[in-house]
Amino acid sequence: MNTEKNRFNMIEQQIRTWNVLDQDVLDMLIVVKREDFFPAEQKSLAFFDTELPLPDGSKAMTPKLEARILQELHLKKPETVLLVGAGTGYLAALLAYKARHVTVLESLTVLRELAAGNLSKNHVNNVDVVLADAFSPKHTGSYDAIVIAGGIEQIPEHLQKQLNVGGRLLAFVGQLPTLTAQLLTRTSATTITTHNLFETVVAPAAGAVSLSHFSL
Repeated sequence: MNTEKNRFNMIEQQIRTWNVLDQDVLDMLIVVKREDFFPAEQKSLAFFDTELPLPDGSKAMTPKLEARILQELHLKKPETVLLVGAGTGYLAALLAYKARHVTVLESLTVLRELAAGNLSKNHVNNVDVVLADAFSPKHTGSYDAIVIAGGIEQIPEHLQKQLNVGGRLLAFVGQLPTLTAQLLTRTSATTITTHNLFETVVAPAAGAVSLSHFSL
């Protein structure tokens, strides 16, 4: 496997052509190596435009969607991030590369352990992966950016309240088969604006209300 050629093709043929043009994001995809967050049998597939299966039966996001999330958030190094859904830990590693600290909430033990193990092996030290249900109102916090890495019918109010002023929340909202990526921005203590970014397909978020009976 020609790893670097595959990485180049992923960036140039999949990601750049999907309107990811921020050079800092594109450069980060070279530094934070996606294949290192997948098992040996999936490493050659980690560069493909496909949702690879995870141990719990769900699916990882595609590389272009992960990159688009980073571009839309415009993270800065002093900022803190909440990620709902651990996946393999790769998205958390990308967020951690741009931000000061990332908290990951994952409701499934198998994915929490997978992500935490991958982050540790890849020496990503500014991420905490916590076994918790982010969709429970019991969870509280204060963040500059929040990402819900899965489809939901509506964005929980208690998560919106955790945005600092100037903070952004990115979520995939609607019902399968097509969801809308929405970016919420807290412009004041009492005001949040919503911007629809693009339509896509993404697996339902674990712990969220079922989006539909449509099967991916």
